[in-house]
Amino acid sequence: MSTNKKWYGIKDLEARYGPMTVGMFVRAFRMSDEISQADYAKKLKISKANLCDIEKGRKLVSPERAAKFAKILQVSEVVLIRLAIQDMLRSAKLNYEVSLEKAS
Repeated sequence: MSTNKKWYGIKDLEARYGPMTVGMFVRAFRMSDEISQADYAKKLKISKANLCDIEKGRKLVSPERAAKFAKILQVSEVVLIRLAIQDMLRSAKLNYEVSLEKAS
């Protein structure tokens, strides 16, 4: 990963591109690492087709799988789990905002 990147927070990205999804998050990380879908799918221990479906929003990610992705990508579990739950609510057309924090 390049060290000359500017980091944007989720709120910055949502203001520019609309509501963040797990697929958008994973794709952004993959693109920033300049890795092919096939190689990234191996890293995430899923098929290339599954990764493609996730990135395109055709398939939702469970909170459990989001936590696994977070560990592999070394990012906050809370962020990816929140996005996974938010994606499910959005898919069900339930207008709620998820706020999540790790239990002690």
